[in-house]
Amino acid sequence: MDTDRVAAVDPLDAKVEFLTPELRSDLLERWNEPQRRYHNEGHLRAVLRAVDALEADGEAFDGTEVRLAAWLHGAVFDPTGSENAEKSARLAERVLDPAAPAAEVARLVRLMGGHRVENGDLNGCVLSDADLAMLGADPETYDTYAADVRHEYAHVPGERFVAGRIAALEGLLERKSVFRTRAGRDRWEKQAHANLNRELGLLRAGVAAP
Repeated sequence: MDTDRVAAVDPLDAKVEFLTPELRSDLLERWNEPQRRYHNEGHLRAVLRAVDALEADGEAFDGTEVRLAAWLHGAVFDPTGSENAEKSARLAERVLDPAAPAAEVARLVRLMGGHRVENGDLNGCVLSDADLAMLGADPETYDTYAADVRHEYAHVPGERFVAGRIAALEGLLERKSVFRTRAGRDRWEKQAHANLNRELGLLRAGVAAP
């Protein structure tokens, strides 16, 4: 696959089976809701680009199912709620065409609630890696991501947010690897560990995310 061509095309415009113009428009409205700072259209675009990159690197998965799940995985986002993945999965079950692989799309969306994916789950591993690809971005981009996440959860008191964030980062670092696919590890693992450890050090020192 021509990776330069793939990178040049806006994935939000790419054709995906069962993603009708009406559904695309509705989902984009959702991804651009005012409460979003990180989990917005930019994140959706980045996830779809990461899916394209993993495909270009030879990962095997069902492109329709994974891309539909990417579009729907954050369709419901309430920073004050705790069931965003479940509500997004139910939305997928409700809005997809009866001929679409709605059950698999909903399953994948639910997995993104905790990124607990089995190694043999090809679709799940690709979507999880694409969703976490930001962790392997350059330091400046990563810092913007971390600040945007804090902005979304501004309602959470500082100490509680820091404690939760530390636990989340430690959980990622305790894994055998952050990324489940070979291509994901090759592309993002080293930089992700550097970013996560750097943020963790700042949080523990009381420098980041007040």
